[in-house]
Amino acid sequence: MLAITPAAIVVGVGCSLLLLVVSWLSETLRHGLWESLPRAWGFDGSTWWWIMLVLTATGLAVGLVVAYVPGHAGPDPATEELIGPPHPASTVPSVLLAATLALAGGVSLGPENPITAANVALACALGVAWRGRDSTPVWVGLAGAGTIGAMFGSPVAAALVLSELPGTDPREPLWDRLFAPLIAACAGSITTLALAQPVFSVDVPPYPGFRPVDIVSAGVIAVIAGLVGIAMVEVFPKMYGLFRRLRHPVAALTCGGLVLGGLGVIGGQITLFKGLSEMKELVAGAAGYPTVNLVVILLVKSVAVVVAASCGFRGGRIFPAIFIGAAVGLVAVRLVPGVPLGLAIGCGVLGVVLAITHQGWLSLLLAATVVMDARLLLPLCIAVLPAWLLIRGRPGMVIGKMTG
Repeated sequence: MLAITPAAIVVGVGCSLLLLVVSWLSETLRHGLWESLPRAWGFDGSTWWWIMLVLTATGLAVGLVVAYVPGHAGPDPATEELIGPPHPASTVPSVLLAATLALAGGVSLGPENPITAANVALACALGVAWRGRDSTPVWVGLAGAGTIGAMFGSPVAAALVLSELPGTDPREPLWDRLFAPLIAACAGSITTLALAQPVFSVDVPPYPGFRPVDIVSAGVIAVIAGLVGIAMVEVFPKMYGLFRRLRHPVAALTCGGLVLGGLGVIGGQITLFKGLSEMKELVAGAAGYPTVNLVVILLVKSVAVVVAASCGFRGGRIFPAIFIGAAVGLVAVRLVPGVPLGLAIGCGVLGVVLAITHQGWLSLLLAATVVMDARLLLPLCIAVLPAWLLIRGRPGMVIGKMTG
């Protein structure tokens, strides 16, 4: 364990630095596309025709990368879990290019899948060259943990995700298996917090304290949010097959970008991008949205995630799922004003993320992280139980794989 510690630290720091570089590049390009260029040319970046133009152009650009850049932007994230098998390091430049373009162009996906795939590919390429091919599982675990720790700003997220992965030796103590990955996750988290200080939480009133009725409210909201996630999962393979009929990635992604542009016009700019900053904006300004507008935002974002993941964009579904869950919570509070806002948002995030990922611990952690109130842990832990019964045995949001 001590022998692998220096390598785990290096992997964790490297995973965080790659994430931060891609995030900086995508944010810089996003600022240019959606703010600097429209301002210089004398119009608003939220103008309908600009949304259509940028999303369609983004689809075309990513399609060209997937079709013609060496590496073809790696595997399609629609067919892989968050931590998949390692791919050749030669795919990394095209993966990162496609992910950067999608993040900047307003596509409703997060960075988690392509960044994890790139970090795993690089860590395995270097690690196997040093320690041999038999060490591949070690480097997959270190890179996966380092990336998750860096991305969510917490090593706990990595430990929880790894504890639910299949294929580990039950005879080996849990903390033996988690020792090196947790070091990588801590190194990734510390690096991200030191350089970027990401904030996942939203500003909500403090939870007033447990009431028996909150058990009912929590369970109902989590189940409704789970149904939203299940609806997305059910539509996903059908939408995926529809885009596959276009056969060529340039055609599929350009059409996908065009559809996303149309959805962005309907839902507004707040329904674009990965969704974290937009979630904070939505919660902070929720009072200014009529209930019907909140429902439209919820529906548009849900459809946009399915379309973006189906047509071939490189990105993950967890980040936008958090936005969708928060929107479910806002709608719930509008319909039943007596429900505490933090409870509603936390249970909404819990239900949607659980239905999409089938990761119970990760769903609980993200829900608790978004609302940042330790007193909500009890109702959240209760709410995850009926939500799990709902999604148990159903497919997750991964093409060709069944979970549960």
